[in-house]
Amino acid sequence: MSNRVVVTGAGAISSLGNDWQSIKNSLTSLKNSIRYMSEWDIYPELRIRLASPVDDFELPSHYRKKQTRSMGRVAQMAVRATELALEAADLRGHPVISSGKTGIAFGSATGSSAAAVEFFSLLENHSMERINPTTYLRMMSHTAAVNLEVFFGTTGRIYTTSSACTAGSQGIGYAYEAIRSGAQTVMLAGGAEELCPTQAAVFDTILAACVDNDHSEFVPAPFDTKRDGLVLGEGACTLILESLDHANARNAMILAELIGFGTNSDGAHLVRPKIETMSKVMQLAIADAGINGDDIGYVSAHATATQYGDIAEAQATGQVLGSNTPISSLKSYMGHSLGACGAIEAWTTIMMMNEGWFIPTLNLQSVDPDCGELDFIRTEIRQLETDIVMSNNFAFGGINSSLLFRRFE
Repeated sequence: MSNRVVVTGAGAISSLGNDWQSIKNSLTSLKNSIRYMSEWDIYPELRIRLASPVDDFELPSHYRKKQTRSMGRVAQMAVRATELALEAADLRGHPVISSGKTGIAFGSATGSSAAAVEFFSLLENHSMERINPTTYLRMMSHTAAVNLEVFFGTTGRIYTTSSACTAGSQGIGYAYEAIRSGAQTVMLAGGAEELCPTQAAVFDTILAACVDNDHSEFVPAPFDTKRDGLVLGEGACTLILESLDHANARNAMILAELIGFGTNSDGAHLVRPKIETMSKVMQLAIADAGINGDDIGYVSAHATATQYGDIAEAQATGQVLGSNTPISSLKSYMGHSLGACGAIEAWTTIMMMNEGWFIPTLNLQSVDPDCGELDFIRTEIRQLETDIVMSNNFAFGGINSSLLFRRFE
């Protein structure tokens, strides 16, 4: 008999805020957190100048230097978000964390770029002067996950999801599977990413990024006819997942039940999404949950405002859910935080479901006809009561993921 899996806590570091009330205030203001990155003016060939950084992030004073020397910015944000999540779940210092019954499923697209630069000096200047014992620990793609393990003393299984835009959602999905199967009782799940101009250069070179640098309030524009690409962000988010039995035994507050997960791959192209497999991943999640598509009351779209991505996702969603399911994009508020987005969007979607309202996609003035006739939430917040929501993410390499959450009562 499989275990039911519930969310008992969450914590985030984001450009919209670091707690739910701050994030809610940012969302309900219907304004984004995008700004001009004057820091990038030193790269004259880089056409991108807009992003959504976490400008006010600092570790609290109780973090000792010995604890943080193996952490770049991405790991620091991951650890702090997890600390907030454990506190929210009333599990900080709980015996279950170090018992072997708690595991980690957490990812980022890359490690810390600042650490990578220390290695580049070896290749370019043939010098090891900048390399130190923590360089690789800060640079490696699984730096966030293993720093969580060491900082909080978990001894259970660990999944390191370095799958770009699906790192956070796959982390949540694999954590769900670990608890459902009985392999673990508690999981720290999510993703993180630090903002770096190298990421901007990636999307610049493939013509997938917004270059309208003079109108930060009007970009990105997912699903809009005039969209011109994504805007990058950063942050971290952790969900605490538990078996329902364990959560009930300690009288934990339950935010939602995770009832379905699907993940697959396109097997076709590294950067051009495939409608058929995007549709299939949603079907996998629905089948896993044992529900009908009509039961889903809202979809949190990946919706990066790229030309082909929005079209493929919208058409895939229409094929599976029809045209009547409300859908919107959180990236229109905080940009695309890569490895963190799946977790931040999942938590935000859960909280909106619990409070009975959902944000509109900002800057969606004229829906691209190629995106189909979905129920795009536009212009204003929609009051909506639903018991089941879907959160989707799609990544380079044709990696697809879909999560389903149910209101817990």
